[in-house]
Amino acid sequence: MAFHEVRFPTNLSFGSVGGPERRTDIVTLANGFEERNTPWAHSRRRYDAGVGLRSLDDIEVLIAFFEARSGQMHGFRWKDWSDFKSCRPNGTPAYQDQSLGFGDGTRTEFSLVKRYRSGDQAYFRPITKPVAGTLLVGISADPQQEGVDFTIDVTTGVITFANPPDTSLEITAGFEFDVPVRFDSDGIRTSVASFKAGEMPQVPVIEVRL
Repeated sequence: MAFHEVRFPTNLSFGSVGGPERRTDIVTLANGFEERNTPWAHSRRRYDAGVGLRSLDDIEVLIAFFEARSGQMHGFRWKDWSDFKSCRPNGTPAYQDQSLGFGDGTRTEFSLVKRYRSGDQAYFRPITKPVAGTLLVGISADPQQEGVDFTIDVTTGVITFANPPDTSLEITAGFEFDVPVRFDSDGIRTSVASFKAGEMPQVPVIEVRL
């Protein structure tokens, strides 16, 4: 699948509506009990980019971006303003934010994840599109230096250490990240008259698996 490493204009994504969705298959038995299963290990996010449009100039920028992606053909980066950090939205990322695993003396590559916890349950979300220049990494509370101790592939979210972390040492990271998405329609319908009247065009965007 073709993916363009370019971010949707953040001034247009600000104010957009959207969030994660799950797929659950529910079968109601004769006795009234239910059986619930899901074919998805990870949630998938949907957004409406049309909500962030505030002027006719915004529509021009949107159409240019849409045409450059060939509609649904090419994926791109999306900033989810409600969830784009390894910490809370109002916080500042720190290298202790997320645990990526433990060293074994051999392994050099670790993938970025973000943990969502509620009670005793937790969900670990793969992060494949970190924002360049925002990554902070630590090994057992010892900050590491990018370009010296490790490198990061911002197209996959994989950290590679120059030397494998010793056994039982915890790898942690803090970062900002984007969501890999594509347009969920091959058409955008706009009207100057309706836009001036306050009606926003619908511009559906959906997360893609990488």
